[in-house]
Amino acid sequence: MDSVLKDAKRLVVKVGSGLVTNRGQGLDHAALARWAEQVVQLRHMGREVVLVSSGAIAEGMQRLGWKKRPHAVHQLQAAAAVGQMGLIQVYESCFRKHNLLTSQILLTHEDLADRERYLNARSTLRTLLGLGVIPVINENDTVAIDEIRFGDNDTLAAMVTNLIEADVLVILTDQAGLYSSDPRKDPTATLIAEAQADDPKLEAMAGGTGSPIALGGMLTKVLAARRAARSGAHTVIASGREDNVLVRLAQGERLGTQLIAPSATLAARKQWLADHLQVRGAVTLDAGAVKALRADGKSLLPIGVHEATGDFERGEVVSCLDESKREIARGLINYNATETRRILRTPSHEIEAKLGYVDEPELIHRDNLVLL
Repeated sequence: MDSVLKDAKRLVVKVGSGLVTNRGQGLDHAALARWAEQVVQLRHMGREVVLVSSGAIAEGMQRLGWKKRPHAVHQLQAAAAVGQMGLIQVYESCFRKHNLLTSQILLTHEDLADRERYLNARSTLRTLLGLGVIPVINENDTVAIDEIRFGDNDTLAAMVTNLIEADVLVILTDQAGLYSSDPRKDPTATLIAEAQADDPKLEAMAGGTGSPIALGGMLTKVLAARRAARSGAHTVIASGREDNVLVRLAQGERLGTQLIAPSATLAARKQWLADHLQVRGAVTLDAGAVKALRADGKSLLPIGVHEATGDFERGEVVSCLDESKREIARGLINYNATETRRILRTPSHEIEAKLGYVDEPELIHRDNLVLL
């Protein structure tokens, strides 16, 4: 079987810190030039490519003369601000040699959590691709804080994949792919050539990060593949140390691990809901309400909810939990936290009697709810 890249037209390629830096000590200019050359070849093959690249903080540390990654948020933000200049300068220079234009896109989770900004970002990226421009994306670490950040560029790359409805997400790392167990600890570990992206066993196989610079480990890559699969995108996790890896994958060669998306995909609005990394609260459902959502495709009514936690406003995203506190869905709630607590276990026709008014008969309408 050929690589899933062989027939893919739109790609998101994520390059990790270890592949663009000199062991964390500033940018490896030769490596960035090689990535640019491969992306250029993909463009000549008729592919649209979005590049998600790490490296800003490592470059900033090198420019500032810092030997160890700081822990203070404001110092990380300062390093990112300094380093992002260098990162985009190198990419721009590399692509300019091939007569290709680049663009810099810096995103925070809030950019994609807001529906209007999400749609604006999608329109901008699609326009850039239509113009033949190579978007270079990174998290906006200069303003992001722990509560609103993606946390790693694997997650960001998956969300961008869904945003532009790419065919394939390519995650390049310093390992050959996903192994049955951590190959650094288990000499019997074997490479997983192909699996279903939503296979729950993959999480058990994924180990932690082994790099002092990188934040993401193999687990974040597995979770990113699951996230990308919601829009029908396959994922390839492969070694960025392989010679000409992107071009070989695009030519159909099998390298690394292919994680295949299921045939069913979420509608664009529900992808957006599922991609929320932070939710404002949670509601706990009884067994009947869980069945109504999962099996019957119904809306969530207040009568099926027996607990509400968090401080949320009308229209914000909340998690729907089963009685074991497992998240089964999330959606846009029609009442704020105080109102929701007042109408728990209440039939819809009694909402007005409890509140003095009624906005909607449902707590969450099925059009604004996505199963997970």
